[in-house]
Amino acid sequence: MSWGTELWDQFDNLEKHTQWGIDVLEKYIKFVKERTEIELSYAKQLRNLSKKYQPKKNSKEEDEYKYTSCKAFLSTLNEMNDYAGQHELISENMTAQIMVDLARYVQELKQERKSNFHDGRKAQQHIETCWKQLEASKRRFERDCKEADRAQQYFEKMDADINVTKADVEKARQQAQVRHQMAEDSKADYSSVLQKFNQEQHAYYHAHIPGIFQKIQEMEERRIVRLGESMKMYAEVDRQVMPIIGKCLDGIVKAAESIDQKNDSQLVVEAYKSGFEPPGDVEFEDYSQPMQRAVSDHSLSSSRGEGKAEPKFAGKSKGKLWPFIKKNKGATPEDFSNLPPEQRRKKLQQKVDELNKDIQKEVDQRDAITKMKDVYLRNPQMGDPASLDHKLAEVSHNIEKLRLEAQKFEAWLAEVEGRLPARRQSGLYDSQTAPAVNNCVQDRESSPDGSYTEEQSQESEAKVLAPDFDDEFDDEEPLPAIGTCKALYTFEGQNEGTISVAEGETLYVIEEDKGDGWTRIRRSEDEEGYVPTSYVQVYLDKNAKGAKTYI
Repeated sequence: MSWGTELWDQFDNLEKHTQWGIDVLEKYIKFVKERTEIELSYAKQLRNLSKKYQPKKNSKEEDEYKYTSCKAFLSTLNEMNDYAGQHELISENMTAQIMVDLARYVQELKQERKSNFHDGRKAQQHIETCWKQLEASKRRFERDCKEADRAQQYFEKMDADINVTKADVEKARQQAQVRHQMAEDSKADYSSVLQKFNQEQHAYYHAHIPGIFQKIQEMEERRIVRLGESMKMYAEVDRQVMPIIGKCLDGIVKAAESIDQKNDSQLVVEAYKSGFEPPGDVEFEDYSQPMQRAVSDHSLSSSRGEGKAEPKFAGKSKGKLWPFIKKNKGATPEDFSNLPPEQRRKKLQQKVDELNKDIQKEVDQRDAITKMKDVYLRNPQMGDPASLDHKLAEVSHNIEKLRLEAQKFEAWLAEVEGRLPARRQSGLYDSQTAPAVNNCVQDRESSPDGSYTEEQSQESEAKVLAPDFDDEFDDEEPLPAIGTCKALYTFEGQNEGTISVAEGETLYVIEEDKGDGWTRIRRSEDEEGYVPTSYVQVYLDKNAKGAKTYI
């Protein structure tokens, strides 16, 4: 069973099938990658991953699972439903032993496939060129024969006419001889081209194409074996750290060992084989004698353009926006005033750094030109110092221009930093950015077009200002609790006066937010402090003195 003999006329289908095979490998690589990313998650996440890669019912994807390699992959997905309590080492081993190795192999496979099909297209173009030459030679032979017949008939007509001069008869005779000679030359040329074409066609269908298709078949079978080996490795990585799921792994190994590359190759033959025989030799058609032209039953074009299968995979990308921040549809201002303060500061700082790097490059270039000019001054034979004056002036102008630009952004940066919290409070802001982002989003959403204004910036800045914690805990008597709160996020209280909380933890509220974005809470008699208000959900006691109820 060989693709070269069985699928000699299925060039396009083999090209699509081998591309599909590469897509299957890339799909498997993507599967392993996502598996490593959720390796330490709960068993439910693994079951969701398995469900994600299950073939969809009543879709073209189901047809792919007739191949043993795909059936093994499906068995792997089914076994994954029993996985639970994964280990971090599994993720590391899968990345090193499967993903990296398969990704490298896919690149090599693409190069090999590209080379094989390039040779196939080159052979196709050559045989098509030979066919066009044969058709042109045949048409020329046919035309010359008809011209020779007309010239001969004209000569006979002139020779039989007694009113025609002898000179005209002689001229007609010579013309008939010339046309006859042209027909003979065309006949010889046509015969030669035909013989050459038959030789080329025989070599194409019995040597070139079988050889190329045999290489493609071997490449495809190696891909299938490699996929099976990767599935075995996938199972072995789990086996090293999870002996309790040995039964599931045995099922994966069994599925991988059931892969039969010869069987898959036979399925390709059954799916795409046309059953046609290669065309025979084209018969010689002699136009020099009156005869009824017979149409050849076998033609080169009869086997072309056989049914073309649709590609098995169709890619579709979906763009995603960050779900919490609205996209600004307008043009970005030069000073980034449309951004929240901290984001604006970072953008301005980044711009200043870029300008400083550009300035340093220009300064280095100026220094190099200056040194070269000094060399020219000391050694005039090496060059004219005056030739560098223009370049030196241009570089100096660029430096001045960049410095002015940098000063402009530095002024904006200083303006923004002047409105940001002090160093201690800024540290709180930098360490926990999620609440600030949420506050910025709320402020930005208050504007109809979603843009950020300076007034909103100042309001959001006020929310992240930390209170002065120095004298907050000097009271000897603890404050009474005015309610409770539940931590929405984990907060690491690394600064003086703050307290660390874990997500979902319930604590007592002893002082509500006074407008500075911080709430004072207590865990025990000796453990209390401030947390960002946006990190907790507060339930105030209505009976507490001066308490306001809000969530």
